[in-house]
Amino acid sequence: MTASNPAPAEATESTAGNGRLPLMIVAWLWVGAPFAYGVYELGLKLKQLFTG
Repeated sequence: MTASNPAPAEATESTAGNGRLPLMIVAWLWVGAPFAYGVYELGLKLKQLFTG
């Protein structure tokens, strides 16, 4: 059995350099912004729950 070799550094750098960085940023914001809003609203509801 042989150990698998990790991908070379240039292979991983070229993936992000093919114009996918803006797409990745938009995708993370598409998911992250509603998630952050939900966590914020949860915090407000927990505050109301425990303080009255």
